[in-house]
Amino acid sequence: MKRLILFLIGFTSVINSCITQNESVSSQTHYNNVIKPGYWQQHVDYKMEIDMDVNTYQYKGKQTLVYTNNSPDVLNKVFYHLYLNAFQPGSEMDTRAQNIPDSDARIGDRIGKLQPNEIGYIRVNSLKQNGVVLKHETVGTVLEVELAKPIQPGEKVTFNMGFEAQVPVQIRRSGRNNKEGVALSMAQWYPKLAEYDFEGWHADPYIGREFHGVWGDFDVKLTIDKTYVVGGTGYLQNPNEIGHGYETGEVNRPSGDKLTWHFVAPNVHDFTWAADPDYIHDSAQVPDGPLLHFLYKSTMPQEKLENWKNLQPKAVELMQFYSEHVGMYPYKQYSVIQGGDGGMEYGMCTLILGEGNFEGLFGVTAHEMGHSWFQFVLATNEARHSWMDEGFTEYIGTLAESHIFNRDFEELSKRVFGIYTYLAKSGKEQPQTTHSDRYNFNQAYSISAYYKGYVFLKQLAYVIGQENQEKAIKQYFTDFSFKHPRPIDFIRTAEKVSGLELDWYLIDWTQTTNTIDYGVKTVEDKSVTLERLGLMPMPIDLKVTYTDDSTENFYIPLQIMRGEKPTTATLIKDWAWAYPTYTFETSKAVKSVEIDPNHLMADVNRENNKK
Repeated sequence: MKRLILFLIGFTSVINSCITQNESVSSQTHYNNVIKPGYWQQHVDYKMEIDMDVNTYQYKGKQTLVYTNNSPDVLNKVFYHLYLNAFQPGSEMDTRAQNIPDSDARIGDRIGKLQPNEIGYIRVNSLKQNGVVLKHETVGTVLEVELAKPIQPGEKVTFNMGFEAQVPVQIRRSGRNNKEGVALSMAQWYPKLAEYDFEGWHADPYIGREFHGVWGDFDVKLTIDKTYVVGGTGYLQNPNEIGHGYETGEVNRPSGDKLTWHFVAPNVHDFTWAADPDYIHDSAQVPDGPLLHFLYKSTMPQEKLENWKNLQPKAVELMQFYSEHVGMYPYKQYSVIQGGDGGMEYGMCTLILGEGNFEGLFGVTAHEMGHSWFQFVLATNEARHSWMDEGFTEYIGTLAESHIFNRDFEELSKRVFGIYTYLAKSGKEQPQTTHSDRYNFNQAYSISAYYKGYVFLKQLAYVIGQENQEKAIKQYFTDFSFKHPRPIDFIRTAEKVSGLELDWYLIDWTQTTNTIDYGVKTVEDKSVTLERLGLMPMPIDLKVTYTDDSTENFYIPLQIMRGEKPTTATLIKDWAWAYPTYTFETSKAVKSVEIDPNHLMADVNRENNKK
């Protein structure tokens, strides 16, 4: 979610739409519950009315939720996330932050120091299922609900809820009055029904990491002080009531102390908003694409305001790049909003810090906008597969940066490979199958999710060929948009595109901490012997320099791939993984040999790659 520069720097952006009609997602990408026999996913329709008091930072809400059980299972209970409850002294987030060896400095002991009027909370006052009052219990950040009647397969039920909440002083993501002075950053702010899928319920407590949500349609009416400008997820339905000049601040608002902003968001799995009385609102149209919105504080120094102006044409280029290289952005708007404690992606928007230099502002926008593809449309379970959204987004964001600013992508990638190698040698690495909250070190999580995930996708081009890798990314988007894809879904897509067997790559890279280490053992006249020192298998690109100074490139297929990537190199016999050494004969006397001369493989010890 955050774009990490080195080990832990994050960025994001969020903003608001001014589209008047309730435009639905295009039929080409609109959700479809059937992508293969037996596949299903749940569906939710939220209607919420919120009344915010900007003086006390408290709000009251009414929520009507229509839940469709598309599963083959009878449901006897449901769960809601109450994320804001994490911002209370003694919460799991507070306790974990004080016990992990390398605590996130943004949290540290700050939660434990919050006063009663500074904490966050969501209190559910009433809850009914089809008009019948339900028993429920708040357990930390989760509401456990005992149903009045089981929900049958295919059945729709309506839950009516009344709740009240308080916005915490901003610690992580959601909150009030952050260090840049943004009044309200409203992420994870409402009672959110937990996801249920073939693995069961995902009612994870909020300890600090990532999210998972149910696809559905949102209709939100937000009543707030009339001086505040609001941006976020969805399409604004009532710009005439808000005031025609809302974009410029020259508004002709109706009388009264408050206004109601009405947003509709079709086919999303979360809803986020931010508000501040000093927001400037700019917009930029992407040719044949969405309208981009930019909300940022007018009170920043002039050079910071200029950064936001300069960002806007570059954001248009980013949207065009991602749509071309992954798949068309499926909504009619996207918003970049100053409001985060780093950066965080949400539906149709992102919340980011806004006062850094231009390079940082662009970098976080590139990363968080990239999440609109990897995680928001391709909605992986971030708690279990954080590397699929963070790593893929870091990769595509860096690729976009290299394209827009004419920078060397391979050089940018070398830095990432180096960070992964550091982790692999540190003794702190855990498999990428580790739950996001279960890493022993924050640094290990960050490198594993962002950088090892990046290397997974970048190195795949080495394994199956660059063209096949690019095709696999696009096909993955086509096949799994508006679904909840898993690692196996991506690797099977890559197999179908390339015609190669790749389960070994997924297993070794993500389910173990096995490393890649190949070396040149001996070179004797025309005979070359290589050795595999690491446990992870790989095909081998090899450059041979002969004693007459001519060169020849060889390709050694990995036997368990059952095929070869497209290559112009000389093809020689397969290398079966179990054999620790591999010997072949050349046509001329050999001067030197180099494994992976283009440094495309994440070999943890390159010193033995050349002899």
